[in-house]
Amino acid sequence: MKVAVIGCTHAGTFATQATLTAHPDWDVTVYETHDNLSFLSCGIALWVGGHVSDPKKMFYSSPEMLAQLGAHMKMQHTVFKADLKEKVLHVKNLVTSEETIEKFDKIIVTTGSSPVIPPIEGIDNPNVKLCKNWEHANELKKSAPDVKSVIVIGSGYIGAELAEAYATTDKKVTLIDALSHALGKNFDPNISEIVEQDYRDHGVQLALSEKVVSFSGTDQVTVKTDKNEYTADLAILCVGFRPNTGLFKDQVEMLGNGAITTDEYMQTSVKGVYAAGDSAAVYYNPTQKADYIPLATNAVRQGLLIGRNIETPTEKYMGTQATSAVELFGRTYSGSGLTVEGAKVRGMAVATTTLTEDYRPDFMPSTTPVLMNLTWDPKTRQVLGGSFTSQYDIAQAANVISMAIQTKMTIDQLAMVDMFFQPNYDQPLNYVNAIAMKAVAESH
Repeated sequence: MKVAVIGCTHAGTFATQATLTAHPDWDVTVYETHDNLSFLSCGIALWVGGHVSDPKKMFYSSPEMLAQLGAHMKMQHTVFKADLKEKVLHVKNLVTSEETIEKFDKIIVTTGSSPVIPPIEGIDNPNVKLCKNWEHANELKKSAPDVKSVIVIGSGYIGAELAEAYATTDKKVTLIDALSHALGKNFDPNISEIVEQDYRDHGVQLALSEKVVSFSGTDQVTVKTDKNEYTADLAILCVGFRPNTGLFKDQVEMLGNGAITTDEYMQTSVKGVYAAGDSAAVYYNPTQKADYIPLATNAVRQGLLIGRNIETPTEKYMGTQATSAVELFGRTYSGSGLTVEGAKVRGMAVATTTLTEDYRPDFMPSTTPVLMNLTWDPKTRQVLGGSFTSQYDIAQAANVISMAIQTKMTIDQLAMVDMFFQPNYDQPLNYVNAIAMKAVAESH
């Protein structure tokens, strides 16, 4: 069986590993445009901020490791034309410019995503940087000692972490976002307002509800918005990602943004062609619909499933809750599933409950509050989302909510789930139980 893997970051790496583990005698060829693979881009801000012991450890695999499994590694090769129905790929060696045409039995599309680069005047200014891959990471790290001021555009997780990393290393930071709140797509306003205050307390200038309209300047870059102007040594664009799937347009079924849709076994609408990772849609359990949620966790699981299903449909995709967490200025933020705003955007009516209480008993030498939001279906009472923030590490609470959504648990069931009590860690009634109990009380 001859298999091609197009693109090799997270989904491609795991799809290759899983395919060759299950079928060591198969002929698997991997095409990757870069000279590296498996880079954990979520560590870029940590590296810039001086919290990474060894940048080489930001890679969990390598071309050599996949080659040892039996893969033919074609690094610095790009697929510039593809006929998915006929399984024919046109490939260019980016080093020698040599072009070849290859035919396969099966194709795995793991081409990932590209940073959104809006058509803004001056966007090609050399002082406007991106934050996505190893090359971008190296550039930001090398410039960090000399940079005195930075403008970060976009306050999703990547932008939020970069702004914190620069602020905590004594840079003058401006954080711009067209949304009215930082982390506005990840959390509801009552949680976003906390991180916004932390930014202000650490000297970060917030420019929220401002849309960038142009870039200008030579030694420095001036970012003009629809309301103000800001000047700094660097501007870093972190406004999101789009599926890198233009090569396959009109060949497979896609969402409106180009994310390739698959069945439960990760097969696309073309038989023998599979897709995973940032190039693919996910099944989002809170809405029971296909959605675009580019996360490494989704890519890894989808990649593994391709290897398990590529010969025979065997293991179904469980879907995702988009569970995530981040630490900013010593405070943890974690969540899973729908926020109220996220539900509104998707046209869903949800009920919401908010609770603040100390994570452990007051008789302990210290404790600190946890702010919690829980979203749920007012008709079925099913848990649809939850989010938390505290100076205590409440990251794992998001995993509890993820399990609740995955198993279609109601607020009544979540309220009574068995959770331990130990004064070092929680109250006799765990805070996740407590917010679910409050939701039950509010529902009557």
